[in-house]
Amino acid sequence: MAELVEITSADDPRLADYRDLRDVELRKALEAEHGLFLAEGEKVVRRALEAGYDARSFLMAPRWLDGLADVLDRSPAPCYVISEALAEEVTGFHVHRGALASLHRRPLPSVDEVLAGARSVLVLEDLVDHTNVGAILRSGAALGFDAVLLAPRCADPLYRRSIKVAMGAVFSLPWTRLPDWYDALPDLSARGYTTVALTLAPDAVPIEEAVAGLDKVALVLGSEGHGLTSRWEQTADRRAIIPMAAGIDSLNVAAATAVACYVTARR
Repeated sequence: MAELVEITSADDPRLADYRDLRDVELRKALEAEHGLFLAEGEKVVRRALEAGYDARSFLMAPRWLDGLADVLDRSPAPCYVISEALAEEVTGFHVHRGALASLHRRPLPSVDEVLAGARSVLVLEDLVDHTNVGAILRSGAALGFDAVLLAPRCADPLYRRSIKVAMGAVFSLPWTRLPDWYDALPDLSARGYTTVALTLAPDAVPIEEAVAGLDKVALVLGSEGHGLTSRWEQTADRRAIIPMAAGIDSLNVAAATAVACYVTARR
């Protein structure tokens, strides 16, 4: 059972895991160094624990203790109880969801493990916005995709913003990072997947046509600004577009992914 520890000073060293949550670069360095990530909000904290992640500690305002009492009962990690004003001072923002947890990261699974039995896969190249990565994982999970593969430079799905936007889908949808960027798509083709790149390339066909009748499919999405690199665009088996009304050339990558997942799930 978690020990309840009341803390009254923002300088208390036990709160180090929760400090300066708006400073992205600082947080990335700290979380990598200590092998931790943060979950925010009752639902997300609960889903992280249910997915088997071990807590380092919890941080809660008093009024949130009852809602997570069963979670605290099952965890040996300490629960730091602080006022909402103090939580804002420590974290740098208003913790309106009332509960945070610091959890241990786990070693990433291999590509083989993530793809075992998977028929529908999302492959992300160099997306740098944590919100987009979280939204894409949420869409993939909601629309029946089995796995997500990320290029080495993609934003971290376990960053707090990603987890929050994904509503915990990052804990239920298998994902990992690709060890080899250059031959990632030919490797997927060799595994029996038809790789379908969303791109404005001249030979791109409507997404419904590109995925029709496929058994194992990997949808390939590029970065927010430049889209796919020429290497990935050219090594994909097929190129596809989402047809747009006149005057609009494309959707935000998270919105495009949701549409493409919906179409692909009904292929």
